Amino acid sequence: MIRKTRLFTPGPTPLLPAAQFAMAAADIHHRTAEFRALYTKVLAQLKDFVGTKNDVIILSSSGTGAMEAAVSNLTSPGDRVLVLTAGKFGERWTALAKAFGCAVDVVSAPYGQTFSIDAVKAALKLETRVVFMQASETSTGVRHCVPAIAQLLKDQNHEALLVVDAITGLGTSHLDMDAWGVDVLIGGSQKAVMIPPGLSYLAVSDQAWDRMEASYNPRYYFDLRKERKNAKNGESAYTPAVALIAALGAALDYIAGQAATAENPAGNLAEGRKMLVENAETIAAMTRAAVQALGMTLFAPDAPAAAATAVIPPAGVDSGVVVKELKSRFGAIITNGQGEMKGQIFRIAHLGFFDYMDTIALIGALEQVVAKSFPPAGFAFGNGLIAAQKLYAERSPTAAADAKCICGRTDHACSLQNPSFGTK
Repeated sequence: MIRKTRLFTPGPTPLLPAAQFAMAAADIHHRTAEFRALYTKVLAQLKDFVGTKNDVIILSSSGTGAMEAAVSNLTSPGDRVLVLTAGKFGERWTALAKAFGCAVDVVSAPYGQTFSIDAVKAALKLETRVVFMQASETSTGVRHCVPAIAQLLKDQNHEALLVVDAITGLGTSHLDMDAWGVDVLIGGSQKAVMIPPGLSYLAVSDQAWDRMEASYNPRYYFDLRKERKNAKNGESAYTPAVALIAALGAALDYIAGQAATAENPAGNLAEGRKMLVENAETIAAMTRAAVQALGMTLFAPDAPAAAATAVIPPAGVDSGVVVKELKSRFGAIITNGQGEMKGQIFRIAHLGFFDYMDTIALIGALEQVVAKSFPPAGFAFGNGLIAAQKLYAERSPTAAADAKCICGRTDHACSLQNPSFGTK
């Protein structure tokens, strides 16, 4: 039987065909008028995709490079910073801040949960210079409430900068950097923008740019001030990943085109971004409904992300069985848990170039794995598919938008309304 390999991983994600074509044709030098025009266009598009008036900087690195740049550019040795963590990527903020000599305070929540606003408020000190957090923690499938943290800083008139790793949050959550008061928002190329790994980008507020002039941690390649200066002339400070930037331009054109109208056939990137988020929200909800109908448990039931769904298999079942069976039998690549969660959860991604058909196919394959390896009492083929189909039929973009909290969640009250959210 023919078997096609399909990625259902939270990064790299499936590649957009138009982006692949753009990479193949990107035989241009980076110090030419042709590239400067492309680079200028992509930087402007990224502002619309992020949804900000702030300058956006592109780095030739993975998302971790942008995280390091945020730390090195905004802090000095000895600065007190606050890290909000509930997973492997939150823990990365802690390691980076310590590597650059910061005094690190940490608010942590158990894997599968998010932190409470009360705990953040208690940990915030007058001398806290920066708060680091994730929008979406894909190691556990949890979504954090960014606006609640931003509002807390506003309410206290605190001078701490808010830096958000939105590498898997962009394109899966409705984010409003400018209105909320986020100072740095970080994205990555191998996520919702549907191109290969190798680029990261940062939207940076005026307050953050000012802070860079007063901070003195070492930086060279990741000096954001150099990139900002060169970007004004349509260039990068160092040799850029030309083909990836061409791919990014094609991907952003595609996202804008999803909102095309007769009056505007090129589309609208801000509206296309909203549609991309709603797509991720819908297929994530379909997946959550399906796995529960198949007798499995959500790892993050109270704060589920739309970037990826983390699932606990039945007691006594190693999650690696699901990962291996989906790959060997159906060519479907999902991810196991990371670190201490390996063998305990599996993760299915929804960000970027995934659609309804992909989701239905994966649920069908998952039913086959369940039937063979650990069928629950009362199992019948179609249980997961029926649950997903019903949810899709009942869910409309208008209803989803009306029900959504400012944080992007649709199925519970978040910490913006409920300060104890994230606590048991």
